[in-house]
Amino acid sequence: MRCCDVDRLWDEVRDAGASEELTAHLRACPPCQELYEQYEGIAYCLTCLPPPLPSPDLVPKIIEHIRSSVKSAVPDNVAKVDSPLGPIYVAFRDRGITYIALDRGEGDETPLHRIKRRLARGVVPSQAPSWVTDTLHAFFRNHVANLERVDISDLTPFEQATLRATAQIPAGEVRSYGWVANAIGQPKAARAVGRVMARNPVPLLYPCHRVVNSAGTLHNYEYGLEIKARILELEGCRSYKR
Repeated sequence: MRCCDVDRLWDEVRDAGASEELTAHLRACPPCQELYEQYEGIAYCLTCLPPPLPSPDLVPKIIEHIRSSVKSAVPDNVAKVDSPLGPIYVAFRDRGITYIALDRGEGDETPLHRIKRRLARGVVPSQAPSWVTDTLHAFFRNHVANLERVDISDLTPFEQATLRATAQIPAGEVRSYGWVANAIGQPKAARAVGRVMARNPVPLLYPCHRVVNSAGTLHNYEYGLEIKARILELEGCRSYKR
């Protein structure tokens, strides 16, 4: 047996005891005997140390990990709510509304399947509780959303910041993608802002319909420019170009 073999087997030796071959090597090898004394000294010192205390943020991190794991496993509820724009399908959890889909009445994909695909988790048909209908009806009444009833925690920090910036745009007014980019402190990110607008999971409540291009034209909207124009008209907005 070589000295390097003793060094590699040291943890195994301490757990299971030395073999006869290893014992014979230690008795005949002064360098390994010295190494043995050093290892044993370090091991003894380690046993004398108090148990390490967890970092202050360990428990919150564990709780958040468990919460996010459970949240991704539990399906969202989906209910249909009538509105001035026609039927609206709303996905929600206990923490808030997670998705809003307008019924476009086209194609083979139902709103339920579209929501399931976009959320990348299960959905179940449900009846809308009063807080969901009250949130939507209040928006169409005064065009101000109760964002405490909306859950965008699954989005990236950039996406969340972008949507929160749109909520600063007053009802009946429009702002450009560049304005939103400046509002979140990233003036060169107008294109990225546009991509967030295109995938906004909670339109209306986070009003991506109030964001237009630098020329003041409506540009794009997932449900079509006519719907975007209609929402703005409901809010009394005229400062845009078709």
